[in-house]
Amino acid sequence: MIPYKQLTFEQRYTIELMLKQDISKARIAITIGRSESTLYRELKRNCTIRGLYRATYAQMCADERKKEGHYKTFFSDIMKAIVIEKLTKEQWSPEQISGRCKAQGIDMVSHERIYQFIWQDKRQGGTLYHHLRHGSKKYRKRYGINDKRGSIPDRVSIEQRPEIVNNKSRIGDWEMDLIVGENHKGAVLTLVERKTSFSLLAQTDGKKAVSIKKQAVNTLAPYKEQVHTITNDNGKEFTMHKQIGEKLQADIYFCHPYSSWERGLNEYTNKLIRQYLPKKTDLRNLETEYLNLIIKKLNNRPRKKLDFKTPMEVFLNNFNP
Repeated sequence: MIPYKQLTFEQRYTIELMLKQDISKARIAITIGRSESTLYRELKRNCTIRGLYRATYAQMCADERKKEGHYKTFFSDIMKAIVIEKLTKEQWSPEQISGRCKAQGIDMVSHERIYQFIWQDKRQGGTLYHHLRHGSKKYRKRYGINDKRGSIPDRVSIEQRPEIVNNKSRIGDWEMDLIVGENHKGAVLTLVERKTSFSLLAQTDGKKAVSIKKQAVNTLAPYKEQVHTITNDNGKEFTMHKQIGEKLQADIYFCHPYSSWERGLNEYTNKLIRQYLPKKTDLRNLETEYLNLIIKKLNNRPRKKLDFKTPMEVFLNNFNP
């Protein structure tokens, strides 16, 4: 009998993205590698009161049912101080705070109790809740419109990407995207390694392909030995993908149009970055120190999928310059 495995947050995030685009349940199940019955059970148990499926809410519901014990841990002043520091200074989530502490043998309450502490603080006029990552942009459905972004010469479809990349069984497979500033002026190139979630950022000259090529190569060059593939979306800013691949000796692949779930980790990482670079931010004159600060915070955040190690720890332990 095959043991049942809980859905990961990344799988739940993929479900959310695909449901927003009206993808069939059968295709979603295939994409996340689970049966349709598992998917239907997930939707039945973890949708909101309004019947919407949100990955963060679903994960909270699942964790709530997976209590580690039947006793209550006293929420000491020391614990509260740790929570406040990690939440306000490092922007760690309650789950990351709780998981990292337990991984290091530090006494800490569950993440559900931390959420209760934050909402209690809000009711008393506090501002801790401002440091939670929440909210998402509204999705605008595209009813059969044609892809007007133009074709990319010599693009290689994600369908030809090796299975080893899909399985995330090695370090060195990256996803790449662009965060664009207000009025499409200024942009930040985002790169994230699929297995470790190790992230890199670089400011670009808007959406110019030449600038994208230059920054992608310069940013990944120090890690060249750990760059096997890069997966992009279909934006024309990536038309110089062949030059990027040649410089880094890496294979470049492109997602299907309007299939953001195929770069689910990159989409999720961009959402985290938006906490520091919100919509309508002018990205033309960003300070390098500020971008480095964002990179540091993202890469030093413990991740559940890494057993609450940080992307920095896991990536560098496997990096051979």
